[in-house]
Amino acid sequence: MLGAMDISASGLVAQRIRMETVATNIANINTAGTIEDGPFKRRSVEFRAGLDRLDRNGLGVHVSKINQENDFRVVNMPDHPNADAQGNVKLPGINQITEMVNGMEAGRAYEANLAAMDTSKDMFANALRIIA
Repeated sequence: MLGAMDISASGLVAQRIRMETVATNIANINTAGTIEDGPFKRRSVEFRAGLDRLDRNGLGVHVSKINQENDFRVVNMPDHPNADAQGNVKLPGINQITEMVNGMEAGRAYEANLAAMDTSKDMFANALRIIA
């Protein structure tokens, strides 16, 4: 029964990281960065199931890596400090609608994991009540 709670807990952590990544993307939607470093790179979370160094049973979901995408959009802003000779500035290729949908999906998955954890907790409490 505790394994079910561990699975839900790993899902909560994974979806929290996903939400933080979405929030970072939205916050940096117009971050041009520096000429040397380039614009902010959109990040996406990659999950994997199974064994983690803390999870000896191979249960749950874990963030395997956070990817950075090299997709940019070019906007003409001649007065911007990072504008090139033609007055164009590279900005992150972040679609706000896509990020909002990803954020809502992560929120729903977080809620589902929380509900599963509550159900496991109730089952555990009922089992203890039957035993006692």
